Amino acid sequence: MNTRNPKVDEYITKASRWQSEMAHLREILLDCQLMEDFKWGAPCYTFQNANIAIMRDFKDHCVLILCKGSLLQDSAHILVKPGENTQAGRQIRFTTLEEIISRETILKDYMQESILIEKSDLKVIPKEHTELTFPSEFSESLDGSPSLKQAFKALTPGRQRAYIIYFSAPKQSKTRKTRIEKYLPLILQGKGMND
Repeated sequence: MNTRNPKVDEYITKASRWQSEMAHLREILLDCQLMEDFKWGAPCYTFQNANIAIMRDFKDHCVLILCKGSLLQDSAHILVKPGENTQAGRQIRFTTLEEIISRETILKDYMQESILIEKSDLKVIPKEHTELTFPSEFSESLDGSPSLKQAFKALTPGRQRAYIIYFSAPKQSKTRKTRIEKYLPLILQGKGMND
């Protein structure tokens, strides 16, 4: 029997929405013989220490993220690519408990397929990265600060890419500026977003 992680109890209890939906997803995942952990600030479900699924709550929906979802058959056509640059993960979005209940068999099938992928040691082969386009707000910050420009160039290509993707994502300039301002200290310290 899988033990319940108290951090997951707390996560679900403190959620402003989607409590019953996440509680039901949790039962489905535990029923699939996955181990319950808490990583990256969210409930994470593993098989032999490999990440299989992550559960998160957002303003408009809660999601079940399948870590290697791009390798699944997706026979029910319910997997969504969360972002343009996402390569491995796919998510299933829910806005009602009824959606989860009606898809319970499908969700369990997807979990079993995810476990088989792990047992087979299949890997997602990353695509070649295309040239990134810097948002104008960040280019202006770099042009206005030689120390920032030097610190950014000193970062690893992966860290640079993560910042550019994150800074470019919002549609509104104000949001892009807010994101940039928040992470300038980390860039100046030579750190990535998750360091």
